[in-house]
Amino acid sequence: QVQLVESGGGSVQAGGSLTLSCAVSIPATSTYSEYSMGWFRQAPGKEREGVSCISWSGGTTAYADSVKGRFTISRDSAKNMLYLQMNSLKPEDTAMYYCAAKAAPRCELGEYVYNYWGQGTQVTVSS
Repeated sequence: QVQLVESGGGSVQAGGSLTLSCAVSIPATSTYSEYSMGWFRQAPGKEREGVSCISWSGGTTAYADSVKGRFTISRDSAKNMLYLQMNSLKPEDTAMYYCAAKAAPRCELGEYVYNYWGQGTQVTVSS
């Protein structure tokens, strides 16, 4: 069973930065490099949306238009970690952020293709 644990959320003023981390536990029968990963967020009263994704090789990334140029996704295969560097944060970035994994190569922003989810970490950006 794949387990995901997010950390790094918090409260920050607009214009600030945060780095989210996701620790990924993989069954002994597979490896982290067999999973593509994504970051999603859900604000109160809104649907969950894809923020960023990264392919299982790390060679392909994608971002929602709302975060392009401000957020950077990365993965460390040696440590089984996923990161989301968030710069120039805006109040509209306030949400619960989730990491997700799927045993497939492609980077995809659609939530329904992901099989495994973390419990989330809260990001609050004040103006």
